[in-house]
Amino acid sequence: MLINLTVNGRQHTLEVEPQERLLDMLRQKLKLTGAKEGCGEGECGACTVIMNGEAVNSCMVLAYQAREAEILTIEGLAPNGGLDAVQHAFVENGAVQCGYCTPGMVMSTKALLMKNTNPTEAEIKEALAGNLCRCTGYVNIIKAVKAAAGELNGG
Repeated sequence: MLINLTVNGRQHTLEVEPQERLLDMLRQKLKLTGAKEGCGEGECGACTVIMNGEAVNSCMVLAYQAREAEILTIEGLAPNGGLDAVQHAFVENGAVQCGYCTPGMVMSTKALLMKNTNPTEAEIKEALAGNLCRCTGYVNIIKAVKAAAGELNGG
């Protein structure tokens, strides 16, 4: 089936199979490999993208469900090069180690900050609850989210 969607601000018309996942479509057809396959069951968050303003596990969304949707991937955060405020905060606060979970963490953070530029620590933890990291221990990730929020609020 043919679907139309917008990915990182660009319109696409793609042929997808009924069982094809959004994650596979992004990685294989559009060559956007920032979203990672971790568990394939929606538990780890490594494949998180923003679909119509919401953080979603792209391994759990069928590609046809994204028809007419607006998708933002890690590759689309800073279209003119450089780093988005969230990416910058993650780097500056040591919230990246092996990097496998980082795109998903960044996208969950971005989705949170798109709705709430001044989240509490509890709101940050809730927004990141679907993202697993085996390296950082989350302390620096939470610091990075707070720093990104501060940057967005002029601080």
